[in-house]
Parts: sequence; C-alpha cells; structure tokens
Amino acid sequence: MASISLKNLTKSLQAGDDAPAAVSDLNLEIADNSFVTLLGPSGCGKTTTLRMIAGYIVPDTGSIHVNGRLISAPGNVVPPDQRGMGMVFQNYAVWPHKTVYENVVFGLKLRKVPAAEAKKKIADILAQVNLTGLEQRYPNELSGGQQQRVALARSLVVEPEILLLDEPLSNLDAKLREHMRGELKQLQRRTGITFVYVTHDQAEALALSDMVAVIHGGKLQQYGTPQEVYARPANRIVADFMGLVNLVPGKVSAAIGGTATIEAAGGLKLLVTQTDGFGTGDNVEVSIRPENIRLASPGLAGSGGVQGKITERTFLGNISEYYASLDSGPTLRVQTHPAQVFAVGDHVTVDVDAAQCTVFRSNP
Repeated sequence: MASISLKNLTKSLQAGDDAPAAVSDLNLEIADNSFVTLLGPSGCGKTTTLRMIAGYIVPDTGSIHVNGRLISAPGNVVPPDQRGMGMVFQNYAVWPHKTVYENVVFGLKLRKVPAAEAKKKIADILAQVNLTGLEQRYPNELSGGQQQRVALARSLVVEPEILLLDEPLSNLDAKLREHMRGELKQLQRRTGITFVYVTHDQAEALALSDMVAVIHGGKLQQYGTPQEVYARPANRIVADFMGLVNLVPGKVSAAIGGTATIEAAGGLKLLVTQTDGFGTGDNVEVSIRPENIRLASPGLAGSGGVQGKITERTFLGNISEYYASLDSGPTLRVQTHPAQVFAVGDHVTVDVDAAQCTVFRSNP
C-alpha cells in the first residue's frame, strides 16, 4: 500500500513570529501496511499532524512524502482528494438524511464507478465491517458503533492506500470501544492499508498499534513498539503519560557500564540496567510501574524489600490496587492479583522488580 515520511515538520496555528508551534521539527517514518498511533494529551499536536498528512493544513516548514512522492511542503501541496487517503472523524460525519448504502456509495459516485461494480464493492465492504443487511437503514436507526462502521466503510470502499483516523472511538461507551478496537485491528490486517490513528487513550494505543509515536508539546518524545514505549520510556514525560507510574527520587551509589546501584527514597536499593551515562553520585528518578511491585506479609520466608503499611485499598475486579506507605519514604501505588488481600493498616514488605525499572536524570 503506502509508506509515509514526515521530515522536519513544523506548524504554528497562530500568526506572528513568536507564536508557539503546534508541531515542532517532527520526523517520523511510517512503514507500509502498519498501524501507527499518534498518542498524546489534548493540544499536543497529534491532530494537527494528522491534518497535515491529510492535506487540510499546509506545513510552515518540512515535508511529507508518500512512497517517496512529495505531497506536502510550503508552496507545494497535493490536494486532499488526490492523495489516495481516507479519513474517519471523531463525530462519524455520516449524512443523517441518507441510508447506509447512500452514505457508503457517495465516494464511488464521485469517481463515476459503474453501478454494478459499486454495488459489489459496497456488499464486500459492508460484510467486512459487519453491516450486511443494514443497507437501507438511516443513521438514527443505528447504534453509535454501527454509525462508526458506516464512516469506516465509506472511507474504505474507495480503496485508499492510507486511512487516517482522528479519535474515532472516543464517543462510544467503554464496552463498545473495546469491541471496536478489536475490529479495527482485524480490519487493518485484512486490508493491508496503512492506518494512522490519533488518540489520547494510552490503552487504545497499546492495544491497536504496531508502532506508537508519543507526542508532547508539539515534539516527538518517543517512537517505538507498544512494549518499548511502555516498558522502556525514553524520558520522564513518556513514563508519566504511558499508564500508571511511581517516580521515586534516588542517587547512584555505584555505576559500572550499563548497570547502576540506586539508593532510592524509602530505603529501596535497586540494581538497575540500561543506565549508560550515569555516574556515582548522580541524582536520578526511578520509574516503577505498579505491577512491578510485590507485597508480602512481614517476616514471610524468602521475602526481601523494605517495610511499609497499607494506607488504601481498591478492588477493581481483575486486580486489587493498594497504596503502600514506606516506613521511611514515599507512598507507592501497587497492583496485585485480587486473590492477594491486605487490609488498610496492615504492615507489609514491599519488593520492587528492579529489572523492570527505568532511570532518568533528575531535573536540576
């Protein structure tokens, strides 16, 4: 299908030389037949980036290439309808006065596809998005998930090389959103179309993507697989944004090659890898995910770690979440199997899996 290359892309949405950039010097390589998510908080520049790829916004500097063909640069922009792309919006954008069939056939009519061929294409695409039999229904007769499938079908029926999706599931309830995530992933695999997806939902990005581009303040913070950006965040911004995390201050007490011993707050002593560039005496922050902390009753044979006390417990069904206050330090957020039960006020031993921790240099 198509690969996308963003090179030194910058865009300000306000007038004036001193206006802040919505997107700043962004470089990104999106492989053919991949599902890539632009992830970040509101206002970070992810939708602006998507709209530049679509051709609705012209970059101030930099360029966008598809399969090596220049489609966007200052003063040289290929119109959106000549880019071979489809786009799915957050609010579905289906015509309320048209049936499912009439909504989906619209793009084929513009391309003057013969009626018989169009009918076959629509039958095929409606089957792919599980809307067979609903051709004559109007949008107000459909659920939110079905309306979103109509928007998907309308974009896919014209056989785009690239499909751009701007938070398409954010208006759906949690159960339906999870179901649609699975359908989108399967759809991308079946069609081989390059998907570029925008969301602020970390779980959505992790569940859907081959690659995740974490954007903050208009800048690319990290580009990697879901596993990489979650387990090995490139910086504190990514660690803090990608799910729940404990950021604990500490100091390097010994460093050899890529391994360092960290004396962290609360009496934690952690032997951490992937710490190239750190030296003895450096002040650091240790990123500890809640699921990488183990709790045990004090004095339990074989348990290590430091002592603490449970200050809060929340049962969440598949997990239990605790806040454990260390005797001489911070309070850590911990997630355990629901079968492991502690009460508020219980004294516990807190043990951190140092192999799963990431270390960042403290801000001066």
